[in-house]
Amino acid sequence: MTTEASDAADAVLYPDLRDPRVMVAVARPWRPAAASLWALAARLTRLLAEAREPLIGQIKLAWWRDMMATLANDPDALPKGEPLLAELAATWGGQAGLDALVDAAEAMLLAEDDDARREAAESFGARLFALSSAQGGDDPRGRRWGLLWGAVQQEEAAAARALFAAAGATLAPRGAFAGDRALLMLDRWAAAIAKRGGERRWRSEGALLFRVGLMGR
Repeated sequence: MTTEASDAADAVLYPDLRDPRVMVAVARPWRPAAASLWALAARLTRLLAEAREPLIGQIKLAWWRDMMATLANDPDALPKGEPLLAELAATWGGQAGLDALVDAAEAMLLAEDDDARREAAESFGARLFALSSAQGGDDPRGRRWGLLWGAVQQEEAAAARALFAAAGATLAPRGAFAGDRALLMLDRWAAAIAKRGGERRWRSEGALLFRVGLMGR
């Protein structure tokens, strides 16, 4: 399986903006940048899943952090031969901020208790949602999605349950997603999965996406 195929397979574990049912709600000019951003998120997620030793994971994350700095400051200097870097150079070249996603991934890698895992997961989601809507800093609307993202990575059932429960208890203010239909779909999708403790019901999830995408609720 290629790295790109592996990233796509991993994305099935959690709601992904690249899902065609969600991507259709993204403004057409923004779709290439959004797709490469979420491909980066998937790559970082896979790195966490494969990092059996935190030190090895940190070394790999440091490489990606360096690449994000190069992307922002001198995209022409990025190494050739990595398709994801080429996509990012074409869509995010000269823009700062993607290193924050790497920082949040590292926080999850190093988290050792429920509180640390919750904080890291919320941070990853908040930063990914902020970047997805071309904002700086963190976007609190991404916290519920982030908690679900963190939950599906846990090998220990108790750790996963804690994050699923936190995701289920996290609510976005009414009207928070006005003008951001795609992010609303991801939030509601994450809520539905968290409510069932991670159990997937593909047909009902599809119906949910259709309803939220069409009606916005």
